[in-house]
Amino acid sequence: MKKTLENTPNLQIVQAEVVDISVGAAIGRPHVEGVITASGTFYPCNAVIIATGTYLNARCIWGEVSVNSGPSGLLASTKLRNSLEKLGIAMYRFKTGTPARIHASGVDFSQMVEQKGDENIVPFSFENTTEVIVREQISCYLTHTNEDTHDIIRANIHRSPMYSGEIDGTGTRYCPSIEDKVVRFSEKTSHQVFIEPEGENTGELYISGMSTSLPEDVQIAMYRSVKGLENTHIMRFGYAIEYDCIDATQLDATLEFKAISGLYSAGQFNGSSGYEEAAAQGLIAGINAAAKLLDKPPLIIDRSEAYIGVMIDDLVTKSTKEPYRMMTSRAEYRLLLRQDNADLRLTPRSRGYLIDDERYQRLLHKQSLIDGEVKRVRKLTIAPSNATNELLRKHSSTEIEYGFKMADLIKRPELSYEILEKLDENRPNLPKDVAEQVNISLKYEGYIAKQMFQVEQFKKLEKRLLSSDIDYNDVGNLRTEARQKLAAIRPANIGQASRISGVSPADISNLLVYLEKRKHS
Repeated sequence: MKKTLENTPNLQIVQAEVVDISVGAAIGRPHVEGVITASGTFYPCNAVIIATGTYLNARCIWGEVSVNSGPSGLLASTKLRNSLEKLGIAMYRFKTGTPARIHASGVDFSQMVEQKGDENIVPFSFENTTEVIVREQISCYLTHTNEDTHDIIRANIHRSPMYSGEIDGTGTRYCPSIEDKVVRFSEKTSHQVFIEPEGENTGELYISGMSTSLPEDVQIAMYRSVKGLENTHIMRFGYAIEYDCIDATQLDATLEFKAISGLYSAGQFNGSSGYEEAAAQGLIAGINAAAKLLDKPPLIIDRSEAYIGVMIDDLVTKSTKEPYRMMTSRAEYRLLLRQDNADLRLTPRSRGYLIDDERYQRLLHKQSLIDGEVKRVRKLTIAPSNATNELLRKHSSTEIEYGFKMADLIKRPELSYEILEKLDENRPNLPKDVAEQVNISLKYEGYIAKQMFQVEQFKKLEKRLLSSDIDYNDVGNLRTEARQKLAAIRPANIGQASRISGVSPADISNLLVYLEKRKHS
C-alpha cells in the first residue's frame, strides 16, 4: 500500500507529527487554514481529515507496566488533543486491546481443529472477472481455553489493569478481553481460541479470542495452559490501549465538523472499532473533502443504500458511549444490503467521485442482462413431462401436472435458477454474477418488494428537511430532553431527528406541526 501511495500522481507524502490545526475566522463558521507539525512547519490547506486511530494521547498497559505509546510500539500523538480542545471539540476516552503474538515453532497444531480457507474464493472487487480464483490458502486452527486457564486468570485478576482501576477508558462490548470473558461469563468452562497466521512469510501467529492486559508472567502461564500451546514462545505480549476519540454527533453526514468548515474526521477517532469500519469512514471523508475543494456536491449515503450509511448515521445521530461495531442487526433494510448486489447499489452513487464512465457503462450492461432475463423467465411456462418431473423428484420438489411458470418454480426453496437450467432450452449463456442476481430477484421478490416499500416510507421522512437555524425553543410541546438533543445534534431532516435517542414519536409529530405552520407563514 505504501508503494501504491508513493507512486500516486499529485500526492505528496510527508511523515511528521501534527500538533496543531490552524483555523481562521469567517463570516459564517470558522474554516481550516492548515496544520502545524512538531517542528513548527506550517502546511497550508483548505481541508484536513483527522484519522488518528487509537494513537491520540495513547497509552499501552499490561500488568503494572504503562507506556505512553501507540499500538505496535509506534509513537503516540500527544499534543494534538490540546489543539482540538481549544477548538471546542468534545472528547471521549476509549479502550481496546490485543492478544499476544506467538511463534509457530512452539505450537502443536495436531491438538487443534483445522479451519480451512474458502474453497470458492469470492473476490472483494466486482472488477475481478476471473471465474475461478486459484490461490494457496493458509489454514487457521481452533482450540479452547479450559478450567486451568480460567483459574490462572481468576487468581491474578487483581493484577489486571482493567480490574485494578488503572484503566479509565470504556472498552469494546463485542471484543472483550479474556479476563473480561472469564468474569462476565463465569458459567462457561471454555472459550474458543483461533490461531491465525500474521502473514505468508512469517511464523508469527495471532491468538484471536484471548486479548489481554495481564502481566507477562501471567500471560505465559495462561497461554501455555491452552491445548496445543503448552510449549508456545511469545513474540509480543498482549496489552490494553487507552486513547482519545470524539463525540461523533459533532459531525454531519459528510463527516465534516459542523462547527469548522473543511475539518473532517474518520476511523476510530470517531468512536468506532474495527478496521473495516475505519476504512469505510476514511473513504467517505476523503471523497467529501475532495468534493468540497472541487465545489462538487457531497456524497451522502443513507441507511437504505449501504452499511456505510447505517454506520455513519448511527455515529453522527446517536453517538456512542463505547467503541462502535457495525453489525447487520443495526440495519433496518439488510435484505437489500447484500454483498452480492453492492455494485448495483453503489456504482451509480460513486459515479463522478470514484469511477469513470466506462465502468458505469459495464454496470448498465450487467443490469440490462439481469432485467432482460428476469422478464423472460417470468413469461416462460414449463410444461409437465417425464423429464421435468424426474428433475423435480430428484430435488424433493412436488411434481407438476399442468403448465407452470419458471419464475414460480424458482421460488420453491429446494429449487433455483441454476438447478432448473435443464428445463430451459433457450436460456442465454450469462455470467455467473448475472445468473446469481436473476435467481435472487425471482426467489425473494415478495420480500424485496416489502422492504422496498419500507424504504419509500423512510425516504419520505428523509426528504422533510430541517433548517440549520431552527430555534427548537419555538417548537411547541417538545419535551425538554428533545429540545436539548435536537439543538445539540441539529439533524438535517425529520428522518434523522426521529433516530435521535431521547426524541419520541410525539416529539416528531409536534415538529411536523411546527414545520407546516412555518411553511404557511
